[in-house]
Amino acid sequence: MTQPVGGEQAASYFEAHKKIYPRETGGRFQRLRKIAVWVLLGLFYLLPWLSVGDRQAVLFDLPARKFYVFGIVFWPQDFFFLTMLLIIAALSLFFFTAILGRIWCGWACPQTVWTEVFIWIERWTEGDRNRRMKLDKGPWTGNKILRKGGKHALWILFSIWTGYTFVGFFSPIRELGAHVLAFSTGPWEAFWILFYGGATLGNAGFLREQVCKYMCPYARFQSAMFDRDSLIIAYDVARGEPRGARRREADPRVLGLGDCIDCKACVQVCPTGIDIRKGLQYECIACAACVDACDDVMDKVGYPRGLVRYTSDNALRGKGVHILRPRTLVYGTLLGALMVAFVVAISLRSPLALDVMRDRSMLYRQLPDGGVENVYLMRILNKDERDHTYVLSVAGVPGISIATDREQHVVRSGEVYTVAARVRVPAGAVRGGREIHIAVESVDDSGLRSESKARFIAP
Repeated sequence: MTQPVGGEQAASYFEAHKKIYPRETGGRFQRLRKIAVWVLLGLFYLLPWLSVGDRQAVLFDLPARKFYVFGIVFWPQDFFFLTMLLIIAALSLFFFTAILGRIWCGWACPQTVWTEVFIWIERWTEGDRNRRMKLDKGPWTGNKILRKGGKHALWILFSIWTGYTFVGFFSPIRELGAHVLAFSTGPWEAFWILFYGGATLGNAGFLREQVCKYMCPYARFQSAMFDRDSLIIAYDVARGEPRGARRREADPRVLGLGDCIDCKACVQVCPTGIDIRKGLQYECIACAACVDACDDVMDKVGYPRGLVRYTSDNALRGKGVHILRPRTLVYGTLLGALMVAFVVAISLRSPLALDVMRDRSMLYRQLPDGGVENVYLMRILNKDERDHTYVLSVAGVPGISIATDREQHVVRSGEVYTVAARVRVPAGAVRGGREIHIAVESVDDSGLRSESKARFIAP
């Protein structure tokens, strides 16, 4: 869209979107990307159908406030583990971006993975790049209606299945399937199936690269994670320029040309429609399609591969590739330590927890027989899947005892049970203060026991 300004044409700032028709290409990187897509989609679509015992292997049961992950039950009180996972995920992004650039975007991002599937469906129903372009430009005929209708029908079915699978992580997927077939799903289940399915259809089917260019914040701040040793997709300007067409048998050096024959194959295969020969751009998702396309052309004309390749800015300057450097060493050390700590914390996780707090309204109480009493507030958390009966005990001082309003306490599954306890010591047993140990133990399961330290105060 242009407007006349002073007799001249001035370009508008609001350019209409131009549909991108990425050409299919082969090569080692695209084979690896297809494997990655199949693995990630397989995990997403198959995990809800796996079972551990008589329960779904991965289920986030929000109404019951239970998260089942391969036989381990997490409660809202285990939010600490989620926090650790988020920190590990963020640090992993920093670590792998510092080394491999935007490998997340091109290989594992849900937007990229699902867009690949939608493009596969489009190629299957409408044909290759040239046929799709010709079909879109041509008039509406029976063939065009059939192909376009078939494509959109498959897109919608795949999107609904995706929404159904997503909800299956939060509602038992087999029961959900029975409700869907009987048209008896609850309002929230129906809403999220349609919402997530619609989001998949819109983002992967229609918006595609626009999500990466305009909606994803990662494209904007990725440069903060890069340095001159980060691996990127780059065009070797020194080798490729000046570019130009030539006969296959011609010597480019005699013609004063570089190795780039200006075939634009790298542009045609790019899913975001950029020209990698213009340098690193924030739209590049590091999918390496241009690398495979250029290597294929180089093979055909008899030139060495690698005109477009994974490399770093320093490598292009002849300084070599440096993977081990202060940034990656710090990221790697922190990431490794956090992952070890997470595994250890999970392995030591107990289904029973005890929290002891002193009654701050009174430091201590002198008893008629000369003994001293402290009052504590006990919180017992039963993270097991069944109810248990618990008793309290105390140690650390000769003759110490603990008393509550009842001898045994029934704590339901997932309940945080609060009880006030009076701890007493004989006269003269404690002066000033001493550390004591308060324990809670199940009477119906001797393996369930938790202990907490507390401070006993005396005159």
